[in-house]
Amino acid sequence: MPQSSQNTDAPLFGEDDDKRKSKIRHPVVSFLHLFFRTSAIFVYLMCDFFRGHFIASMVTIILLLSCDFWTVKNVSGRLLVGLRWWNRVDEDGTSHWVFEAKKEGSVDVRESQVFWLGLIVFPILWAIFVFSLIFSFQIKWLAVAIMGLVLQSANLYGYVRCKVRGKSGFSTIAQNYLGVQLFKQALMKT
Repeated sequence: MPQSSQNTDAPLFGEDDDKRKSKIRHPVVSFLHLFFRTSAIFVYLMCDFFRGHFIASMVTIILLLSCDFWTVKNVSGRLLVGLRWWNRVDEDGTSHWVFEAKKEGSVDVRESQVFWLGLIVFPILWAIFVFSLIFSFQIKWLAVAIMGLVLQSANLYGYVRCKVRGKSGFSTIAQNYLGVQLFKQALMKT
């Protein structure tokens, strides 16, 4: 019998292109997720070259860290991993953490890896900077490194709690919140 030249294990022409070219759905968001973090670290590390410009370097780092905090909390968390968190304070001063999560299947694996890698690695780097500044007695930079550690760790803490506790969807949380608010308003009127 003549052998067939077709191998069932090998992909046909063009079939494997889709698997290799699995594009990231939100490339700009993925870039910004890492850009502000990396830029803050880069400016911090390059500050030795600009010895006379402590205030300008500090302000630049704080602005980059603030942009990063806002971007991660409000944009990249929602788009890359489908998670969102915030803290709500009632009129009586009671603080409530609110966590939301999309269904697991609607998240791209590559985007999720980029998100979690950036979220975990950079607080570790800022912690290393804090400890190195403490041991080298460079007190003026300690405030900047602590600010980096706090802002990066706050997002990490929020998203880890969100991943663990935020199992219900966005609409369920919104409906529950609106229901509680309407109930409070009805009680206040009576």
